[in-house]
Amino acid sequence: MADFLVLVLMLEKIGNILNKRPPGLKWLSWLCWICMVLVIIFFIRIFFSVIYGELPSFEELENPQYDLASIVYDSNGKAFGKYYVENREQIKYEDLSPLVHDALIATEDLRFYSHSGVDLRALLRVGFKTILFGDDSSGGGSTISQQLAKLLFKRESLRGKTKFERALGLLKIKLKEWIVAARLEKQYTKEEILAMYLNKFEFINGAHGIQAAAQTYFAKEQSKLNEEEAAILVGMLKNPSLYNPVRFPEKTKGRRNVVLQQMYSNDIITKESRDSISLKDIDMSQFKRDTHDEGPAPHFRSELTKWLNNLLKEGNIAKPDGSAYNIYVDGLKIYTTIDLDYQRIAEDAVGEHMKWNQERYFKVWKGMNPYTHEADEFQKNIRYNALNKKAKESDRYLKLHEKYLGEIKTELTKEYGEVPLHENAIKALIKSKKKNNVRSEIRNGNLKERYETVYAKIIEDSRFDGLSEKYEALQKAFEEEFDEKISMKVFDYAEGGEKESEMSPMDSVKFHNQHLQCGFLAVEPSTGFIKAWVGGVGYKYFKYDHVNSRRQVGSTVKPFVYATAISLQNISPCQEYEDIQYTIVPGDANLQVDTVWSPANANGEFTGNFYNLYQGLLYSKNSITVRLVKEMGSVDVIREVLDNVGISKQARYADGRLVVPRVPSICLGSMDLTLFEMAGAYTTFPNNGVYTEPIFISRIEDKNGKVLYLGVPERKQALNPLYNAVMIDMLKNNVGSNFGLKTKVHVGGKTGTTNDYADGWFMAITPDLVMGTWVGGDDKWIRFLTLEDGQGFVMARPIVQKFLQKLEKDTLAKFDSYATFPDPPPGFYDLIDCDKYKQIRPEEEQLLLQQEKEKFDEFEEEFGDEFDEELEEEFEEEFEEEF
Repeated sequence: MADFLVLVLMLEKIGNILNKRPPGLKWLSWLCWICMVLVIIFFIRIFFSVIYGELPSFEELENPQYDLASIVYDSNGKAFGKYYVENREQIKYEDLSPLVHDALIATEDLRFYSHSGVDLRALLRVGFKTILFGDDSSGGGSTISQQLAKLLFKRESLRGKTKFERALGLLKIKLKEWIVAARLEKQYTKEEILAMYLNKFEFINGAHGIQAAAQTYFAKEQSKLNEEEAAILVGMLKNPSLYNPVRFPEKTKGRRNVVLQQMYSNDIITKESRDSISLKDIDMSQFKRDTHDEGPAPHFRSELTKWLNNLLKEGNIAKPDGSAYNIYVDGLKIYTTIDLDYQRIAEDAVGEHMKWNQERYFKVWKGMNPYTHEADEFQKNIRYNALNKKAKESDRYLKLHEKYLGEIKTELTKEYGEVPLHENAIKALIKSKKKNNVRSEIRNGNLKERYETVYAKIIEDSRFDGLSEKYEALQKAFEEEFDEKISMKVFDYAEGGEKESEMSPMDSVKFHNQHLQCGFLAVEPSTGFIKAWVGGVGYKYFKYDHVNSRRQVGSTVKPFVYATAISLQNISPCQEYEDIQYTIVPGDANLQVDTVWSPANANGEFTGNFYNLYQGLLYSKNSITVRLVKEMGSVDVIREVLDNVGISKQARYADGRLVVPRVPSICLGSMDLTLFEMAGAYTTFPNNGVYTEPIFISRIEDKNGKVLYLGVPERKQALNPLYNAVMIDMLKNNVGSNFGLKTKVHVGGKTGTTNDYADGWFMAITPDLVMGTWVGGDDKWIRFLTLEDGQGFVMARPIVQKFLQKLEKDTLAKFDSYATFPDPPPGFYDLIDCDKYKQIRPEEEQLLLQQEKEKFDEFEEEFGDEFDEELEEEFEEEFEEEF
């Protein structure tokens, strides 16, 4: 009521001023009164449009609905992940920290206990000081009740509207806030409003509500916050993104000090406390955000988030009112195909073997530098630029960047709009300034063409010189800070996943970058259900998922080349080919090579022995695979088979290149594919020639149990069952005898190794499971140096072996060790009846080579000068018959 009287008195005073007009200005008085009446009518109309518009009902205000978390379940109904906005514990008013309460009142709403939801005095103060006199220090006019009202209804977006429409829209929004605030004051006590506000507010970084904020930023209950901590959190209420203490400590410090001053002015803290705290820097040493780091399948859950957001955005799944679902607030139930028992075993197998791999890696590279090893100057630049890029993606550098460039970048974006001013753009603009032309940097792809005009203005702006200077200062600070040794935590395979160490930040980047990474996938071939997904080691330090990363697949693609030759070209699996170097030249049939292509075997040697397809696949002879391609005369038939098993022949990179190009080198695995694609392709073999698309979601339900999505895999007959049975037999032969995995279950598989041992692969099949694993460095120069150390047989295969052995022993995992592959169709045994096709072993092959050489040397020594071409031919024929 007092607020209303103030407004009436002001209007009366304005009327008195008008009544004291000079006699000749009566028309001006009438004009003013008419304008005032029109303004009043305008406001009344807007008021009634808001009143009868979309406002929270009294029922909604009595029972405010908090956002509901979406839960992720495994295939057995066990919850293992949550998506939520409101990571909160509700607190009651009587449990609220007195410091938080007093700081909030002093800073945000000093007259909270005396107004009725809308503080007209504060509004008029803001209006006269800010609008009329341009005094930004006048503070805000919103009460705590109004701020709670903001949180209870969705604000209409004003983007893309004219200035008048935005002003009108803002006015309507403010009226809504006032009305809802007044209703809240009727429905609740002051204490309840204050508690609701602090419980509802989002403090970002996954903290919703004052309790979660205290736990996230300071690792303590809100009731135990000290004066400084209470001031920081209350300061965030004005704008949590701008005053984010983790990302913007300097801005947060300034805001904290404003709150401290208000606390002092209202006798909450002493002058000594204010002064001593004001000098302190923001301490976020206890900050810990609730993320995907902890718990099972962290890489999977991270990838699942992207997939769900994309599905809900583009999958035509909407609420009854037509709006989109939000995984963070709508309480969805997401049922995955992951089996947590399989997942636990997979993570154990990966951890054990990758620890062994890493120990070997550090021994191999002791005293050597992978950033300079066998590298020319060009390669060294590439490697060190990649290292610097990773260093500049770190939180440590981003804080430095904000410290040096944040303020001036904010000024420039205020002046010129949301123009990209990231680090690469700044570097390009500095070069442009020297040339007085931004066009060259646009042509080089360093600046976006659509901002050309704006960039041209920025480099002419006097503030840009300051930006350039601060950028140079930033680079100097970067070098100094990143070269200084400090105590820190780094990744380690020990329990807890990390250890204390002393090293420079740059050394820590090098240290982590030299860790080998891994991807592992286990898929049920009959359903396509992904049972286990390991995207890497140490998610806290290595968040990049390696199930969906593209790497060269090496010899793991050869089974599909062999399947093409057998099924489409009628080449017998018993057909023998000589292990010699084969060449494909430009113009050779439909094989499309620009230059002569003569690939070597993995060890660089050719034996001259004859191998049938079983032996060629077992020893992974590149020579035999190239010979098959020459026999087929085209790679199109291979690309067709790959397309049938889920590796699209149409897929292209952003630059237009085919993922699976029409070149013969694809038969040796030169293309980059994902572990996800490879595991899907291998489902064809144990599934009787039927490709089954891997899926990881069985269904999604809304909060009421209504099914919104069902996971149904794509299936297609990719291989004739007869020839598919031959391929199963070949894959089983690869892991038979001395190469066995020492498991009860029937297993087949294929290793893969790429150039310079950058990638090690192993793909395996059992009757009920397909497993795939990749091992390598994120950068291709992070590798082993010899075939013995870096081949897939050593780097990757033991992971699958450990996984299967653990799976068979685990009493909780439901795995059938006695399952068998489908019975082969009629004609199978006739097709594979090759004499001695599975007899030769690698050690025997080397022995035969040695015997052949010794026999030849004896022959040459015996005949001496009598040795001529005719005898040489006879001798060669003899060896061909014998070997």
